[in-house]
Amino acid sequence: MQSLVDFLNGIIWSPVLIYLCLGAGLFYSITTRFVQIRHFREMWRLLLSGKSSAQGISSFQALAVSLSGRVGTGNIAGVAAAIGFGGPGAVFWMWVVAFLGAATAYSESALAQIYKEEDEDGQFRGGPAYYIEKAMGQKWYAWIFAIATIFACGVLLPGVQSNSIGNAVETAFGSGGMIETTIGTFSLAKIVTGAFVSVILAFIIFGGVKRIANFTQIVVPFMALAYIVIAFIIILLNINMVPTVFGMIIGDAFTPMAGVGAAIGWGVKRGVYSNEAGQGTGPHAAAAADVQHPAQQGLVQSFSIYIDTLLVCSATAFMIIITGAYNVHGGAEGAFLVQNLAADVGANGPMFTQLAIESAMPGIGKPFIAFALFFFAFTTILAYYYIAETNIAYIRRTMKVPGMMFALKVVLLVAVFYGTVKTANLAWAMGDVGVGLMAWLNIVGILIIFFLAKPALKALKDYEAQQKAGVTEFTFDPVKLGIKNADYWEKRLNGGKSKPAADVDDSQAEPVKPTA
Repeated sequence: MQSLVDFLNGIIWSPVLIYLCLGAGLFYSITTRFVQIRHFREMWRLLLSGKSSAQGISSFQALAVSLSGRVGTGNIAGVAAAIGFGGPGAVFWMWVVAFLGAATAYSESALAQIYKEEDEDGQFRGGPAYYIEKAMGQKWYAWIFAIATIFACGVLLPGVQSNSIGNAVETAFGSGGMIETTIGTFSLAKIVTGAFVSVILAFIIFGGVKRIANFTQIVVPFMALAYIVIAFIIILLNINMVPTVFGMIIGDAFTPMAGVGAAIGWGVKRGVYSNEAGQGTGPHAAAAADVQHPAQQGLVQSFSIYIDTLLVCSATAFMIIITGAYNVHGGAEGAFLVQNLAADVGANGPMFTQLAIESAMPGIGKPFIAFALFFFAFTTILAYYYIAETNIAYIRRTMKVPGMMFALKVVLLVAVFYGTVKTANLAWAMGDVGVGLMAWLNIVGILIIFFLAKPALKALKDYEAQQKAGVTEFTFDPVKLGIKNADYWEKRLNGGKSKPAADVDDSQAEPVKPTA
C-alpha cells in the first residue's frame, strides 16, 4: 500500500503541480492588483460584520468553518514535515505560497458565492463542482471534481488528522500496552483515542451544518489563540535567537541544506495542505455564507490564509527552529543532513512541535500539543465532512440515490478510526494524494473560468465601484456584469427566491442561459 501511494504521489506532486500552485497565485495577485494587500482593512471590517440566516451562516461562521479545515494538523505536524524533509528554508516557501495563495483564495471563494444554490432543504450549497458546471459548462469535469473530493475528504484526508491525534496522545501519555486485532497490532492508547474521536464526531455530523458552524466558531478561535500565546511565550524567552532563525529560513530557502528543489517542494506541498489555497476546499464554506455581495466572502476567505500560514504555521516553525527540536533528512534512507534528535523521531507527525514546547516548558509540551491537536484536527475532520457532504448534495441534484449521506457518515467514521491507529507515513501519503488531486482539478478549472468570463474579477471591480460610490447596502447584479448562470443572485435581485437545486436542468453540456 505504501509503495502504491508513494508512486501516485510521485505523479500527482510532480514539479508541474508545485509551480502551478505558485503560478496561479502570482497570476491572480497580478490580475486582482494584489487584492490581498489593497483590501486588508476591508477584510477586517467584513469579518466582524454580517449575520447568519435560515439559508446560510455568517461571514465569521464561514471563516471559522473554513479555518477549521485550514488550521489543523498541517499547522503542527505539516510544518514539522516541511522542516524535516526540506530544511528551515521550506518555511519561506510556505510564506510565499500563502501570500500568493491569498489571491487564489479570493478568486475561488468569490466564484463559490457567485454560483451558489439553495438546496432542497433551503440551505446554501456551492463550491468548485457548482462553478465548474455553471461557469465552464462542463458537467463531466464538475462530476470528476465532486467524486474526487468525496473520496479525498471522506476517505483519505480524515485519517491524516486523526492519525496525528493518536500519535500525540500516545507520545503524551504512553501506549498503554499493545493489542492484537484482525487488522494489525495497535496500542491501547490509539484504539481508545480512535473510538473516542469517532463517537464525538458522530454526534456532531449527524446534527447538520448549523451544528458544525456553531461548534467551530467557538473552538477554532479559542484554540488558535491559545496555541499562538504559547508560541509567543517561547519566542519571547528566546528573543535573542529570532534574527538567527530568520537568517536560517531566508538563507536556506535559496541555498538550502536539502537542495532548492526539496525546500520549494516541501514548502509548497505542506503550504497548500495547510492553507488550502487553490485546493478547492475553502470555497465550500464560502458558499454557505449569507452576504450582500460575492466579493465580500472572497475577501474574508483571503484573510483566512494569513491567519493559517503567516500566523499559526510561523508560530510552529519558530518554536521548532529556536529550540532545535528537528532533524533534516537527507536523500538516502536513514541519512540526516541535520540531526538534533534521535533518529527514530519521525518528521511526519507532531513530535517536533511537542518536543519544542517540552524543552522550553517541561511537563507542558506533550500534553498541550495532544490537547491542541485534538481540537485542531477534530474541527478539520468536521470541515472535511461538510465538504464531502456538499459534493454529494451536488451529485444528488441529478442522481438521487437513497442513503448517500448516511453512507458518507459511516465511511468517514471508519476512516477516522482506521487513520488513528495506522502509521503516520501511510496516512500522510494518502492525504497528499487527496490534496494533490483536488488541487490539480480546481486550479485548472478556475484558470479556465477566468479566461472564459472573468466572473471573480468582475465581481471585485463591481464591489470596488460600489465602495467608491459610498453605498451602505451592497448589491450584485450578475446580468449587468455579463455573468451567466448566477441564478441565486438574479432571483435575489428581483425579490424572489432561487430555483430549488432539484429543479435545475443540469443535463446540458453547455451553460444554460440565465432565467428571468
